[in-house]
Amino acid sequence: MPRFPVLRTTSLLSASVLLTLGATACSPDKKDTARPAPSSPAAAALPASLTSQKLDWQPCPAPSAAQGGEGKAPGKLPDGTAWECAHLKAPLDYAKPAGDTIGLALIRAKAEDGGKRIGSLVFNFGGPGASGVATLPEYAAAQSLRTRYDLVSFDPRGVGNSAGVKCVSDKEMDRLRDQTFDLAGTAAQTKRIAAACKKNSGKVLPYVGTESAARDMDLMRQVLGDAKLNYFGMSYGTELGGVYAHLFPKNVGRTVLDAVVDPTKDPAQEALGQAKGFQLALDNYLADCVENPATCPYRSPEEGRRRITGLLAKTGKKPLPAKNGRRLTQENAVVGIVAMLYSKETWPILSLALTATEQGSGDPLLMMADTYSGRNDKGRYNTMQAANGAINCADTKQRSTPEDVQARLPEFRKASPVFGELTAKGLLGCTGWPVTGKSDTPEVSAPGAAPIVVIGNAGDPATPVEGARKMADKLGKGVGVLLTVKGEGHGTYGTDECATTAVNGHLLDGKVPADGTVCS
Repeated sequence: MPRFPVLRTTSLLSASVLLTLGATACSPDKKDTARPAPSSPAAAALPASLTSQKLDWQPCPAPSAAQGGEGKAPGKLPDGTAWECAHLKAPLDYAKPAGDTIGLALIRAKAEDGGKRIGSLVFNFGGPGASGVATLPEYAAAQSLRTRYDLVSFDPRGVGNSAGVKCVSDKEMDRLRDQTFDLAGTAAQTKRIAAACKKNSGKVLPYVGTESAARDMDLMRQVLGDAKLNYFGMSYGTELGGVYAHLFPKNVGRTVLDAVVDPTKDPAQEALGQAKGFQLALDNYLADCVENPATCPYRSPEEGRRRITGLLAKTGKKPLPAKNGRRLTQENAVVGIVAMLYSKETWPILSLALTATEQGSGDPLLMMADTYSGRNDKGRYNTMQAANGAINCADTKQRSTPEDVQARLPEFRKASPVFGELTAKGLLGCTGWPVTGKSDTPEVSAPGAAPIVVIGNAGDPATPVEGARKMADKLGKGVGVLLTVKGEGHGTYGTDECATTAVNGHLLDGKVPADGTVCS
């Protein structure tokens, strides 16, 4: 299954989709006082020991299990260039820049020869929780940008090999994902997860928020020798890019934000938007499916919606058996479906998986749910789920209770009969977390910054297109440049020719598309 940009949300419908209603979500613990996340320190000069450090670039090893590695080092690029890896030292707490440090894992492919190099182009692929070190070599669409850039990505703090957050064991994660919990059960299980996260990663939990990651990128810019940060952010990476622009507007270089998170929505609003977005994507899949009767299991979209809803209800009452004694629960079934709605390319696979599930096999959807939840075929999990919860909960102040969720269930079920209920349960994701969140919405206003190209896709299930409009507005007049694509899927670069041409023109040649451009 190809990697796609993954999204940010405090709902469990996230990069680690649903975290199966218990993975990194946490419930209230009245006996424990949550530690506040660090306040926003004024930009302070970092010590020369950090800004002047020399990176020791070496050929990359195979990505680690924490990064989601498959046991192989990244292959060389077509021109024979090798991928190089290094570690950057950054302050654990930017309020105390001369204090403790953490190591941030970096990867790069140096620009092609030719004397037209602009500098570095830094990528973030979303989540939060996606390993840039593992993902960048697989992102073929970026290779054309090497004509003028060193391609660079990183594991953000709390992710992969950058002080990756650890919570429960792999076996315990399987146990949680293979069960179905009601609201009370979710609260009881997530309380245990909170304690495990605090026990195993308590030192870094207050410092994994988006603002610290943005400050890491500015330190990275300095160490890489770039006067401006040239940046490509996808999904949650768009929020990270917006926060960076707010903190360092004068340091913004050529920047693209694709599959954009709405910076004006709080977690509950964002979760509701996702329920609607994935329902729209499912409806679009069904409309397309019935046009291909030889491969589609349904005769009409209405029949498809009815049978899928019935299938999920069935797995909610009696999970289907799968290999190695595991089970396809309702939650895992939804995760598997969601994973294949991110791109039109995977719609045919969804048809096959739904057919197999109706025939009594839990394996296809569980395999997709495993892949999307960061589990490999050996039963090892990467840090996606733990990091996703930790970063989200460091960022957002909103904390929901089971009573809050119960009250909102009708609204979510109306938004999506397939995804609404489980998305609503995801609002428990930060309840009881041992770190108090920073705010309900990020600050992304960036007066004085260079133009930032903001792209929204009309059929995006994870980050609905209106989020791009809101991001462009919030960045400010003359900064946010909106480009809209009338297509399907989460992200546009490399899949839509019009958007790809516009992005290449901006990044390679400095040509900013006209605000309001529409690709159809």
